[in-house]
Amino acid sequence: MDETHVVTCFLRNRGEVLLLRRSEEVGSYPGKWGGIAGHAEGDPNRAAREEIEEETGLLDACSLAREGVTFEFDDSDLETRWVVHPYLFDCDRRDPRTDWETAEFEWVHPTEMLRRETVPQLWTSYSRVGPTIQQLAGDSDHGSAYLSVRALEVLRDRAGSFAERDPDPERWPQLAAIAERLLDARPSMAVVGNRVNRAMSEAAEDGGKTASAVEEAAREGIERAFRADEEAAENAADEVRGASVLTLSRSGTVLDALPAADRVLVAESRPAREGVGVAEELARMEDAPDVALLTDAAIGHVLATEEVDAVVVGADAVLPDGRVVNKTGTRAAAVAATREGIDCYAVAASDKIRTDDEVHLEDGDPGEVYDGDTGIEVLNPTFDVTPADAVSGVITERGVLNVEEIGEVDRELQRFSGWRDEECE
Repeated sequence: MDETHVVTCFLRNRGEVLLLRRSEEVGSYPGKWGGIAGHAEGDPNRAAREEIEEETGLLDACSLAREGVTFEFDDSDLETRWVVHPYLFDCDRRDPRTDWETAEFEWVHPTEMLRRETVPQLWTSYSRVGPTIQQLAGDSDHGSAYLSVRALEVLRDRAGSFAERDPDPERWPQLAAIAERLLDARPSMAVVGNRVNRAMSEAAEDGGKTASAVEEAAREGIERAFRADEEAAENAADEVRGASVLTLSRSGTVLDALPAADRVLVAESRPAREGVGVAEELARMEDAPDVALLTDAAIGHVLATEEVDAVVVGADAVLPDGRVVNKTGTRAAAVAATREGIDCYAVAASDKIRTDDEVHLEDGDPGEVYDGDTGIEVLNPTFDVTPADAVSGVITERGVLNVEEIGEVDRELQRFSGWRDEECE
């Protein structure tokens, strides 16, 4: 039996993946649905990128999200042992340019693989690179909105697998346990909890606590999450249009709004310096605003001496009393802005409003600040808390919310956690 190494690549956009139906002209598995695949002799990493470019033309819009553990399986009909190297890429576009190997393509939720005629072991390939609770808990590179979608993907994938492979009505307790683990994975990120709670609540109320109902609620939650973030960004763009603004850290929602500004001053956001990437990305945009990069220590000075109309930041969580939890440095920037009479806005989907007043702050790696040999205590807080009176408003998909309106949303979101109380009865 011949042994052949291949790559299987999944492109992910808005929680969906790109599936390609193989044409009748290909040598193996014609007419079957699959990912982007090809032979991987030599370097699989290079082969993965070459296949993406050859089969879709989307390589320039892709970034590696995860490389999976290699596995193998035998196909006796083809007398071949396939050694599969799975990859997952996040992709900014949905317009592949396919070649002769592809009869048609479709962006779908990954659980659709379980309902189609696919190449062998396609779901196994995806399972090796799909999001996990452990990945969610350990991710220090992405913001809370991104991670909330990954949490819903975990819930969707497990529920879909149960629904198609073992539709036992007793699966609800297992899915409830998965949801609880997702809630515990990132307690500082309210949006993760709110979006998981909403999905479980809707599945319990409307779907009779079945795996299919959880899968459908998670799918709808993913689509709702993207719409909410986009609408919040549009509202923020309206607030900063033609203005000079200062920002720090990295928020995808804020980044989508900033091109509407006339000038953007970006604090570098130590120790990870994610602000540098924000400044570079803004400067590369077509019709980019004027962009200036500054040190975190210079924020107060710049607000006092430069023409700045507003400070605009993201939020990992908004507390019911209007306080904002965000990347360390936000509090100092907001207080300095208040001193200078400058508005400070947090931009976030309303799902980021906490349903309790607990403040969960995470610490970064001390080595990011100091890696010397001297016995020095290192403080590297990841988040800080900005008082409500230093925040002019929270810009959401519902508009600009004040403290009273934030409280109203809090009470609305609290209802979605009721499914947990039922589990304890």
